[in-house]
Amino acid sequence: MADAEGKNDTCGTVCLKYLLFIFNLFFWLAGGAVMAVGIWTLVDKSDYISLLSSNTYSAAAFILIGAGAVVVLTGILGCCATIREQRGLLRVFFVLLLLIFLLEVTAGFLAYVYYQECFPLCYQLNAELRADLKERMVQNYQQPGQEHITRAIDSLQQDLKCCGSNSSADWREGAWIQIFADGRLVPDSCCKTPTVACGVRDHPSNIYKVEGGCISKLEEFILQHLIVLGSVGLGIAFIQIVGMIFTCCLYQSLKEEIY
Repeated sequence: MADAEGKNDTCGTVCLKYLLFIFNLFFWLAGGAVMAVGIWTLVDKSDYISLLSSNTYSAAAFILIGAGAVVVLTGILGCCATIREQRGLLRVFFVLLLLIFLLEVTAGFLAYVYYQECFPLCYQLNAELRADLKERMVQNYQQPGQEHITRAIDSLQQDLKCCGSNSSADWREGAWIQIFADGRLVPDSCCKTPTVACGVRDHPSNIYKVEGGCISKLEEFILQHLIVLGSVGLGIAFIQIVGMIFTCCLYQSLKEEIY
């Protein structure tokens, strides 16, 4: 009878090891995905970020990279603890999972509370952001030494299918139309089919006419990514709960085998 019970305990431990190892594999992949999103934001969307006076978005990308790195390292530690069956490492792994989980929940809660409390102020800051982006677009476009801003604006208008900060009428103001327009009403990147000097015809059939302009498209783009990131965060949090349960079970199983 004792042998049968010992055999059952061993089989249970083996199953828990496999389950925890599979969890760590998914956790490690999730951390790599979060790092990849952060790096992609900095590298591929750096043009968009350069148009914004705030450092919030670049800071968020660095935070994503840091968080992903911590998750990857935690996943590696979990694999080592599982394979080597060391209860001390399992305790450290559980504590790290719990801390990451609490940080995710706290950050989400504070973000929600902050949004609810500062909505009038956020609206004011949003208006300032619109004015700042308009200033950058109409004053710096095609200016000497502002090539990176020019590339960013062209990329923004083509990728998001928009024209001007608030509307295509923004291009009627500023230095660009006075010095560099050469008969064009809007930059060629506003055109649905960009060709040389296609911006001479400011008509909806030729250029992108979007209500709210590029800033609305940019806000929509950011919001969609935040929703995706939020969903991924919830998914990772759920995986962490499962991982903590597996860790506790394996720890208890190893403890019972010793005694």
